[in-house]
Amino acid sequence: MGETLDESCESRVTPMTKQDWTEKYKSKVLTAPKAIKKIRRGTRIFLGTGCGVPYHLVQELANHADQMADNEIVHLLTLGDTPSADPKFQMQFRHNSFFISENMREAVTEGRADYTPIMLSDLPRLFRSGKMPIDVAMIQVSPPDEHGYCSLGISVDITKSGAESADMIIAQVNERMPVTLGDSFMNVRDIDYLVPFTEPLREFQAADVDETIDLIGSYVARLIENESTVELGIGALPQAVCNNLMESGVRDLGIHTEMFSDSLIPLIEQGVVTCKKKTLHRGKVIASFAMGSEKLYDYVHDNPLFEFRPSEYVNDPYIIGENNKMVAINSALEVDLTGQVCADSIGHKFYSGIGGQVDFIRGASRSPDGKAIICMQSTAMNGKISRIVPRLSEGAGVVTTRGDVDIIITEFGLASLHGKTIRERVLSLIAIAHPKFRNELLEAAKTMKYVHEDQVPFLSQGTYFASEYETQETFKGPDGPITVHFRLIRPDDTDRIKELFYDLSEESIFFRFLTPLRSLRRQTLQEFYNVDQDRDISIVAVISPDEEEESERIIGAGRYLLNRSTNEAEFALLVQDEYQGKGIGTFLLNHLMRIAKSKGVEAFIAYVHPRNQPMIRFLHKTGKIIESRLSMADEEYVFKLNL
Repeated sequence: MGETLDESCESRVTPMTKQDWTEKYKSKVLTAPKAIKKIRRGTRIFLGTGCGVPYHLVQELANHADQMADNEIVHLLTLGDTPSADPKFQMQFRHNSFFISENMREAVTEGRADYTPIMLSDLPRLFRSGKMPIDVAMIQVSPPDEHGYCSLGISVDITKSGAESADMIIAQVNERMPVTLGDSFMNVRDIDYLVPFTEPLREFQAADVDETIDLIGSYVARLIENESTVELGIGALPQAVCNNLMESGVRDLGIHTEMFSDSLIPLIEQGVVTCKKKTLHRGKVIASFAMGSEKLYDYVHDNPLFEFRPSEYVNDPYIIGENNKMVAINSALEVDLTGQVCADSIGHKFYSGIGGQVDFIRGASRSPDGKAIICMQSTAMNGKISRIVPRLSEGAGVVTTRGDVDIIITEFGLASLHGKTIRERVLSLIAIAHPKFRNELLEAAKTMKYVHEDQVPFLSQGTYFASEYETQETFKGPDGPITVHFRLIRPDDTDRIKELFYDLSEESIFFRFLTPLRSLRRQTLQEFYNVDQDRDISIVAVISPDEEEESERIIGAGRYLLNRSTNEAEFALLVQDEYQGKGIGTFLLNHLMRIAKSKGVEAFIAYVHPRNQPMIRFLHKTGKIIESRLSMADEEYVFKLNL
């Protein structure tokens, strides 16, 4: 054939031997140099994606650059050495990328290559409509089977539509390409030229998971429920999510994702991912391409668990939304205080691409109980700048609009933004920004009139989502058992605290505030959550959303304020009237006591109005009173409780 096969590469088992298929289709079989000579000057050349790039053909294309002129090379994403992007070939080749990978970034920045921003689900229509006609498709396939079908293997995505739309198809036939099942096959009769050349597939290794990325992954894993269907992706973040899912106890997950890597294998082997409860394609992992190690490629080879389909199907928001509990996980470079997400550029400098982010965010929003998550580290440039900003950088593009945005996650927690006002969004996002930038962001928000001018500064220097302060318990509710979550109060809880206040009886309001309040002043409201967690703690009891309620509801609150001189803390509790007498207050007090004891607090102090007999009885029932007295000056009882 003119090429020497790499004898060190073990061929995957195929139904037809190399000699059989080359003899059967010998009219189509060419060496790479001869195939490249079939490409005319001035044509548009499509390349297969990622680790499925026909590397041997790409090298030969550069080797024959002297035969080329004004050839455009279009692709979704490439890896490794791309010689045709070298500045010395500017007259021969110009790359046009739909997603800018690391090896193309410099060329795009210097203006030697183009970037076409487009949603991944729209690309096949771009080819088939003729808006971007394809003259030549260079792809990589497995050897044909006895029926003449080659598999596109690990790169189906837009490769299938790009090839089907091309006037001429040149396929590198690689015995190392796995046969993947699904809508992933092309018949030899539709391929113009076959170039047999076996070489190892490109491999992709994600960056290491550091402590920050792992923490972000843990917050994502908290949101993934049993029987959810998940979009994973590749890189350090998906690896961190998978690591945390392994430890979360969640079961029967499904996968519907544009791409995946090795991180998926342990989830399958440990029974975390079964796909048995999916509402669409039950029992199948649905994806369009894979990037990882040789182990991954061997794992998907002829594996009926995996079904590879083109991007126009996998990334169709309507199809994505057919999966119940769809969880879409994507990343961002920058988010402004209103929720606009920039994911493809750093200012004017294009960095990556739109990819499938919008497809999956909109798909997850259609899904029953779906969640669309955007993740990013809180800072960039070694902590010098905040990724949460008052306004996007000049030239930064909006990939996910403020109308589409759902959940933003950093290492400091998560902000749920969908359906929230600008004021609520601002407080939620500042709460998950790096602490050293929080009050700077707050001042900018005040200047832009996004929040009240008297909004108090952020005292907390940590996270509002510390898992050590979170717990849950089931109680007897007004209409049956209810699960109540206990967590730290957050700045964006203001409206929920206000709702709690106006649900209280006048008597409860009087006993809590020791005055007959008719309304809750903003200053009083802010005092609920404006605590320094190093000293004070404020916990809320929350009922999660259900079919009748669209947002979580606070039904109780408890806090303690430490007196450093005595190492004793004043505490107060508040439970909505209809939930009183059900054990919620007792649980809340014990939870506060556990936290206080872990911080070295010696005792709790409570100030109670003499007419507040329910509270007095409640305190006596705890069995923890070590001292009580009546303060005649203030006309209130003072109780000291042992922790």
